[in-house]
Amino acid sequence: MNQLRKSLCSVLVFILCAIPFSSVLAQTTGTLPENPSVTALKNDEPTSKRINQLEEIAMYYYWHGGDVKKAEEEIFQGITLKGKYDVVENAFLQATLIDPHSLDLKFSLASTQIIQKKIPEALQTYKQILNLDPRNFEGNLLYGVYSKVNGDEKAYDASFSKLKNIDSKRANEYTSKISKTEKILREKFNTEPPANLPSKDHAIVILGYALSEEGTMQPTLVERLKVGLAAAKKYPNSKIIVTGGVPKKGITEADAMSKWLVDNGIAKERIIMEKMSTDTVENGLFTTAILEKENIKDVTLVTSASHMRRALTIFEEASDFYDKMTGKKSKRNFTNIVYLDYPSLEEAHKVTKDELLVIYRDLIRTSGIWQYPGLQR
Repeated sequence: MNQLRKSLCSVLVFILCAIPFSSVLAQTTGTLPENPSVTALKNDEPTSKRINQLEEIAMYYYWHGGDVKKAEEEIFQGITLKGKYDVVENAFLQATLIDPHSLDLKFSLASTQIIQKKIPEALQTYKQILNLDPRNFEGNLLYGVYSKVNGDEKAYDASFSKLKNIDSKRANEYTSKISKTEKILREKFNTEPPANLPSKDHAIVILGYALSEEGTMQPTLVERLKVGLAAAKKYPNSKIIVTGGVPKKGITEADAMSKWLVDNGIAKERIIMEKMSTDTVENGLFTTAILEKENIKDVTLVTSASHMRRALTIFEEASDFYDKMTGKKSKRNFTNIVYLDYPSLEEAHKVTKDELLVIYRDLIRTSGIWQYPGLQR
């Protein structure tokens, strides 16, 4: 009876977390999902079941982390795992061995290698995809973009030449996206509210930052709010959008940000909360839907300097997508104000290779190419 009770509790927790983890659950010992006990795959199970279990393990660790040591001992014997993304990477690597024909599994493996900043390994995985399917648009695109990040302009040019032969219209669209991103990389940051912003159809968008496990705001988020508050006071007719939907103790970033602004003198009716997003890509997509609904033409983004170029790239791409989807030209204008999390503006304006990697990764994700096909944007 006690074992049954434990199993039912585990099922309930997994359902509430909205994670399709049923096949993994069947092999757990009833431990809490923060520290799942997962046994090795059984070779007498159907191919699809083994692959599904590996995908579920990968997505669980991607979202929640877990007992890395237990994963090392029970699933990936003989492999030293340093963190949750090692679990994700090795789960997809094992899945590609079970089904070497699946390009989606190879894309997922390459994406995890990119997250871990293993660019050469990711390029090798994309190369496998292209060896199997030379005219794969997304494979050529990703190989070219990450070659560019890795400093190989020749491989980038060759990839885009292939893309134009595969689908010239789509290739030109991505060429335009990358050109726009390169312009954003040269963007100068404002540490004070810019002068002469529009008094009509303007919104200040303050981007969230993960709350502590207790549901309280961390210093980075408070500093972003201070910058946003200064802008809100300078432009009293502008709407304020706070964005971030990952709950901690039942409180989302948007909830906490809205309360802070109200406590600091901002009228509640000025504030719009975007409470669904789980990362910056979703900040951009879900907030753009609000901008469309509210007919906002001009946007001032507020975030940390280390985050701003990525945010601008995502919001520009999301805005372009909504223009394409709705068939209209919003001609939305973006300005910025940063919380300076660098020693100086001079340092803030330097773009590192690691930053370039996540900027292009999130540009591609925002454009509609999922990081993990069919599983996770």
